[in-house]
Amino acid sequence: MVFTQCFLANQQTDVGIGCNSWRWTSISCVFNFIMTYHVTHTNLIGIAHPMMIQPEGTVMTIYSQNLTRFRALLGLTTALFTGLAFAHAASAQQDAGEGVEDWVKASMCAAGGRAVDLSQTVSFTYTDAAGNNPRYISAAQASLTTADLSDLELAWAIAFPATSSMRAAPVIVGSTIFYSATDASRVFALDTESGCAKWVYNAGTRLRSSMAYGVIDGEGILVFSDQRGMIHSISAETGEQNWGASGQASNNQGMLTGTPVIHEDRIIVPVSGSGVITGGNPNYECCENHGAVTALDVRTGAKIWEYHTMPAAQFTGMESSTGVKQRGPSGAPIWTTPTIDAARAQIYVTTGENTSHPTTGTSDAIIALDLETGEEKWVFQALANDMWNFGCSAGGPNCIILDDTNSVDYDFGGPAILVEAGNRELLVAGQKSGDIWALDPDSGALVWNQQIGEGTALGGNHWGITTDAERAFMTVNDPGGMGQVSRPGLYSFFLGTGEPSWFYEVESDCEGRDDRLRRCEGLYGFSAAPLTVDGAVIAAGLDGRLFVFNADSGEVLFEYDTATDFDTVNGVEGYGGSIDSHSIAAGSGMLFVGSGYGSFSQVSGNVLLAFKPAE
Repeated sequence: MVFTQCFLANQQTDVGIGCNSWRWTSISCVFNFIMTYHVTHTNLIGIAHPMMIQPEGTVMTIYSQNLTRFRALLGLTTALFTGLAFAHAASAQQDAGEGVEDWVKASMCAAGGRAVDLSQTVSFTYTDAAGNNPRYISAAQASLTTADLSDLELAWAIAFPATSSMRAAPVIVGSTIFYSATDASRVFALDTESGCAKWVYNAGTRLRSSMAYGVIDGEGILVFSDQRGMIHSISAETGEQNWGASGQASNNQGMLTGTPVIHEDRIIVPVSGSGVITGGNPNYECCENHGAVTALDVRTGAKIWEYHTMPAAQFTGMESSTGVKQRGPSGAPIWTTPTIDAARAQIYVTTGENTSHPTTGTSDAIIALDLETGEEKWVFQALANDMWNFGCSAGGPNCIILDDTNSVDYDFGGPAILVEAGNRELLVAGQKSGDIWALDPDSGALVWNQQIGEGTALGGNHWGITTDAERAFMTVNDPGGMGQVSRPGLYSFFLGTGEPSWFYEVESDCEGRDDRLRRCEGLYGFSAAPLTVDGAVIAAGLDGRLFVFNADSGEVLFEYDTATDFDTVNGVEGYGGSIDSHSIAAGSGMLFVGSGYGSFSQVSGNVLLAFKPAE
């Protein structure tokens, strides 16, 4: 999923970050400008994928003959990010020293309206109370019906400065929505009715994940990760920190990208990796990091156990075409949230590709772990020998292709979902190959499989699926020109058999929207993780359009264009863009959408939008 995540100067940044054609926001836009200029003048893509659509629709292919230019670009980019990362760190320290910033002050509720009532109903969390990831909410839980979702109006919008990507899913408890404004380095407790902030937690560094919510010793807590690989535990009532601890596995400093899961007395932390991007450096001895899982004590952050998707990398005896020694195995990062199966005492994680040779049986896989010990119980590998790193999109020397190497970057970017299907349980997950898989949770054996299109490194199913009692709903992105068969849209399958139910194949809608959308003709697919509420499925496109579908028939019930300017409750200039990642949530009688996702050359934005049933 996050095939172009980078870790430069301790500043974890999504590579390929774009900005609106009419806005330049923060670090990401400077980087995108450099890449756009270089692609235009050398035909070296080197960032996003071997094939990309230019604004006028011309297909560009890899240009690998000019290694000198590639090295120069990488060096320039690294230097740029290093300088800006230090500037960001200095700014954070300055803020801490000078007090609360004006935009944060403007976000606050009146003094008498800042109480957080945790006795109210928990409407939405990234994982449900059992630690599963169905992305389904009943009408009673959401206080929303299908009829409500057919006729919505904007209630309020809040914007965050120096932000290009709205990537996080909130937690909603009664009249409070807890939101991780990742680029702004803060967590907000917002009033659902007005959008004002009851409290604000400043992490002092960019955040990476959505939040987990749990009640421990009678206290509601929020748990999330930051760019340094630290786990934060804070009070949901006050925003005060309980503790901070490293979520990393020993001798393996990967990124923390997926949302942790709270289960009883421990926190389960997924660890991804940095080799995907560092492999693009022609002087790097590729690659070293790999996926892992750590279990932490929920009260202290102390480590209980850890699991590694492979042994530590060693020098293999292979050398790149420029004579740089190679290391492996590496990769199989865990980009997303684990799933808890308490009845079987199992944890399910999904993995990405290997980033160097030798390839392993744990890449592009669904893996079951023992809940108590972290011991591996079974592995289902959907695609073997998928070795990919940044160098593979630029003809770099660290992309070594052997006879059996696939090199397609077909991650599992979303979690596996445990579902009831007739008289049995299934474990269901979507993949960037365009596949949806259903497995036996006891053994990992395949029960059924369907594929839509041919998949791409940014396509297929990117961030996960949703289910209800009868169907699984899979979003398909497939950006134009990146695959042989492009089939963006929303597809449904009967859980018991895997047979197709209905589908909605989305089409581009660029008329009158070119002033705020780049590459509209190719970037319009459904990439964000969908959400099912009552009998409605909510999905959204890379072009900023929000859709509500009837879950039984696929009929479009509601559509709204978020790629526009917004008046905001805190006075920060607000604008929407691509909807991606985990941006859709519902609860407390409202629908919440984060609009703007500048990664992967998409359209940046900075607003959290709140919708309510029209009066």
